[in-house]
Amino acid sequence: MDVRAAVELALSQADGTAVSTQLQTISPLSGGQIGQVYRVELADGTPLVVKFDDGPEPQLDIEGAMLRYLAEQTELPIPGVIHSEPHLLIMEWMPGQSHFSTQAEMDAAEHLAALHSITSPTFGFPFMTLIGAFTQPNEPTASWLDFFREQRIFHLMREGVRLGRLPQTFVPRLEKLCAQWHKWLAEPDQPALIHGDVWTTNVLAENGRITAFLDPALYFGLDEMELAYIALFNSFGAPFFRRYEEIRPLPPGFYEERRHLYSLYPLLSHVCHFGGSYVGMVDSVLRRFGF
Repeated sequence: MDVRAAVELALSQADGTAVSTQLQTISPLSGGQIGQVYRVELADGTPLVVKFDDGPEPQLDIEGAMLRYLAEQTELPIPGVIHSEPHLLIMEWMPGQSHFSTQAEMDAAEHLAALHSITSPTFGFPFMTLIGAFTQPNEPTASWLDFFREQRIFHLMREGVRLGRLPQTFVPRLEKLCAQWHKWLAEPDQPALIHGDVWTTNVLAENGRITAFLDPALYFGLDEMELAYIALFNSFGAPFFRRYEEIRPLPPGFYEERRHLYSLYPLLSHVCHFGGSYVGMVDSVLRRFGF
């Protein structure tokens, strides 16, 4: 089934009426690690976003489940889910661009600080989630350092080696770092719900306000993981961090040390997706801490 037919069928099932005449245009959009992304416009002018994956093991239903979790459990602005199944995800079209004024950065800080205030008895999540095209195991774990080591660093380290994108020589270096990172990292007071993938193009803004956070990679982890990702890829700048720390002050040492350690997970994700220069960035972090 092609994307047009799949969308028409899904919409007809969603509202109980035939919509083959209502689907007016469908055009590809850029972005997305999973499947293809399209803008659909119905005959009445309603725009929608469609993700379609006709691969052998589609997982778009996981993204749909994450968005529905955010809609039910948080106040984070996100697109509403109209239809979700493994090969097809239909969402509301959200206005805005991935360009952020000072006011928009401050608004983003307020949204993420509120998200991070949501907690859980354990680290992990009720179901397996995704970071891009790769799984995020979320077995409930009492210790943050154990969870971060086993279900984040070691998980993607093994994936990178399996794919041939991370040299085997990195394995003992990462293992040695993880065995000693209690020198720099400590157990937090409680888990924090994080978006997990605050890449610039995963956020939209309009008129100084954030209109949507897209493509979540949810789990209950550590707020500093979110901030390390943002700092690593310059998703937001100084106005964001100033406002965030007004709401949730960070313990000393984040900018100097911990953000580099916590950047290893998004770097390993990028190694798994793209290889190339990201391997060198992982090497730089390891060398920074003597490994």
